[in-house]
Amino acid sequence: QVQLVESGGGPVQAGGSLRLSCAASGYSVARHCMAWFRQAPDTERDRVALISGDGVTSYADDVKGRFTISKDNAKSTVYLQMNGLKPEDTAMYYCAAAGNSWCLPSMNFYNYWGQGTQVTVSS
Repeated sequence: QVQLVESGGGPVQAGGSLRLSCAASGYSVARHCMAWFRQAPDTERDRVALISGDGVTSYADDVKGRFTISKDNAKSTVYLQMNGLKPEDTAMYYCAAAGNSWCLPSMNFYNYWGQGTQVTVSS
């Protein structure tokens, strides 16, 4: 059974940093696409960052240069390093896993989801 467990969210002031973690069990992060999505109240869930099975990354335009997605295959864990946080980054952040090694930005591409971790950025 695949399980994704996020951690690392919390309150932070604007300009600060957080590192989110997503621990995967029953699933190989080394061979599959992993992603971070976020959803603010009354908005759609949007892709933040993707990392393919072979480590190719992509980012939403509004986080480029501030956020970095990475993974540790040995620990089956994916990370999202978030620097220069802004109030508009406030959202629930979700880890997602796909059944393929390549990535697509659509939510429908992902088979497994974590429960989410809340990030709140104050001005």
